[in-house]
Amino acid sequence: MLELWTRITTAQPVPSVAVVGLLGAVALGLVLFAWPLVRMLVTIVHEAGHAVVAALCGRRLSGIRLHSDTSGLTVSRGRPTGPGMVATLLAGYLAPGVVGLGAALALAGGYAVALLWAWAVLLAVMLLFIRNFYGLLVMLVVLAGVAAASCYLEPVHQSWLGFLLTWLLLLSAPRPTVELARRPSAGSDAGQLARITKVPAQVWTLVFLLGTLACLVGGLAVLTPRVFDLF
Repeated sequence: MLELWTRITTAQPVPSVAVVGLLGAVALGLVLFAWPLVRMLVTIVHEAGHAVVAALCGRRLSGIRLHSDTSGLTVSRGRPTGPGMVATLLAGYLAPGVVGLGAALALAGGYAVALLWAWAVLLAVMLLFIRNFYGLLVMLVVLAGVAAASCYLEPVHQSWLGFLLTWLLLLSAPRPTVELARRPSAGSDAGQLARITKVPAQVWTLVFLLGTLACLVGGLAVLTPRVFDLF
């Protein structure tokens, strides 16, 4: 356990700027050409955002569902209105960008191993609240993959994986908000916020988009301060 703790808390060398840029290009390709797969990752983080903020606001988490169409649902009990419910609804679309930005800061400090273990712990806790078979299957596969990478990959490869996943979150976070703007729904997070706050759903969708874009810009500033030196 002491050896494991030492590995988690020890900073690893950050990959070269060329490797970081290449991993970003791979992530962009996945976002563009393997969107259904990437969207499931985004949905997991989206629902985790709802769940974490609901718990922080004193709401009682009832369960999480992940569906084969890459949608998800998080149910919590508490007041149907008020700041806690607003914060819970706000958290979903913003979560991938915020997590991506936080991960970028951790990676810039060389803490790729710690990042992977943090994700493994979060996924394990989230697994306890999954309430459908498909969601359980997806979470087991993702958790097994992250846990295996945390235990068996060499630190340099763990760092590469951390950068790839972080790029995926940052680059993909704005896309669901664009999809929401194109196909608004009364049952969406923005629609529910509109009913609670009387602020139009389009405004909330814009908040989601600006928030995820801000995280993307911040993540780019952290991950690629020297990428353009290559050119």
